[in-house]
Amino acid sequence: MKAGFRQRMSGLHTWCGLVAGWLLCAILLTGTLSVWRQPITLWMQARPAVPSAPAAAAPAAAASAAAASAAAAPAAASSAALRAAAGYLAVHAEGARFWRIELPQRSGDALLLAWPASGGDGMQAMDPATGALLPMPWGRETQGGRHFMSFHYALHGGMAGFWVVGWVTMCMLVALVSGVAVHRRIFADFFTFRPGKGQRSWLDAHNATAVLTLPFLFMIAYTGLSIFYTSYMPWPLQAAYATDANGANDAYARMQSELSAGEAAPLPRPRTGTAAALHDLAPMLQQVRDLGASAPWMVVVEQPGDAAMLVRVHGTAPQDGPGLLMHAPQASFDGATGALLQAQLAGGGKSASPVHGVLNALHLVTFGGWTMKWLYFASGLMGTAMVATGTVLFSVKRRKKSAMEFGACTPPIYRAIEVLNIAAVAGIALACIAYFWVNRLLPASLADRQHWEIRGFFGVWLATLAHAALRPAARAWLEQLACAALLCLLLPLLNLCTTGQHLGVYALAGDWQRAGVELAALALGLALSAMAWHVWRGGQAPMAKARA
Repeated sequence: MKAGFRQRMSGLHTWCGLVAGWLLCAILLTGTLSVWRQPITLWMQARPAVPSAPAAAAPAAAASAAAASAAAAPAAASSAALRAAAGYLAVHAEGARFWRIELPQRSGDALLLAWPASGGDGMQAMDPATGALLPMPWGRETQGGRHFMSFHYALHGGMAGFWVVGWVTMCMLVALVSGVAVHRRIFADFFTFRPGKGQRSWLDAHNATAVLTLPFLFMIAYTGLSIFYTSYMPWPLQAAYATDANGANDAYARMQSELSAGEAAPLPRPRTGTAAALHDLAPMLQQVRDLGASAPWMVVVEQPGDAAMLVRVHGTAPQDGPGLLMHAPQASFDGATGALLQAQLAGGGKSASPVHGVLNALHLVTFGGWTMKWLYFASGLMGTAMVATGTVLFSVKRRKKSAMEFGACTPPIYRAIEVLNIAAVAGIALACIAYFWVNRLLPASLADRQHWEIRGFFGVWLATLAHAALRPAARAWLEQLACAALLCLLLPLLNLCTTGQHLGVYALAGDWQRAGVELAALALGLALSAMAWHVWRGGQAPMAKARA
């Protein structure tokens, strides 16, 4: 009975892992990259540094003090720039539902204005020191790192993609559980690796990466399903939050209201129809700093031009706090008078049910700072390698000894599996780095360019599938891995040629987020080069033996 159970678990592990593995490899890799979604977005926006203000605009002492403060802390928008921003929005965004002002977070950043408009969102960049208008587009319109996160949980496929990812995640849990049941010596195998042994080497690599990342993969799969539980299983929610006394049946909104019972309640500010001017923003920002919150990064003016306008000042959530539930600070002001109405400082919060928040924090790694992000990134790469080695192992075993599971159709089915393996492992890596290249090669002024970037990503991935189908398997592996390695290694040169920015500029400016993107691309390029060399070397051995 024990042997029969293990054999059944082995079949379940093999086929469940293989069928789900093709998409799972892409989902894990894009999820791993989305850990760095903020640095990736900054790199892909490629916003230039704001030209320095002329020295005559201020006394020499003030200029030197401003330079010293800029070197020590993120740049701050001057009162004159904030007044210029408010004046510009009052003229060009009159009647908009809201105005958004993104404040500079580092030296050289611009002051960015945005507002909803009928023909598309309006945008304008300003010099944060003088309020002078900067040429548009300022940087590049892009999805940036959000593309990887959107693909990770929905494949850019709407609700259908959302459900496909849920199904694949369930298959991943089944494969993890059945994998543990199959391997009696799983922990002993973790310390065993025999290179150059063909199938045995692939199995050793699969076992080692699986055991090392097993807790992480269980956690990431379980939390990924749990944070979307209301979408995958809406019926308990409908039963628990049935129609209320007013006849409304918005169960999800009622649940969210209950979960946020410990947080600051939203301020109802209906329009009055009475015109009013916006109060000076600089004292509001200073008041937020005096409250001990983090440096503000965005100001949102709701119902601008009305006496009931509301100004919300948002800060950044601390990622190195003592707990998991660290929310972003926020303060609300009366837009007409400047009076403070509500303040919520950064902290752990007192939610009625912290479970959902903890699951979110664990999956989205919104805690622990950069150290935890690096740990998630390394674990995600190893988890991706575990899935990749598992899919390759299937082909290696069948290539050596066919089980003829499909009778006469077995050879073409094995060939189709090999093609899908190549596109799922090497192809997705090539598509991901090609996404960065498309960002730099598309004209900065191209309309709807962020969607063209995503189309480029899917176009390259589809091309890798066609390439794998047309080329011999060994050649397809080599060519796709080598191409991905080359694109990674040449990415800094492409950036220099298209934007004039490069690793040295980022390092001198202390912009280690954008510098880290290029350093990571170089490191991954070297890793992919090693993989391509290994494939080439493996293909040379049979040829040398044949010649002998």
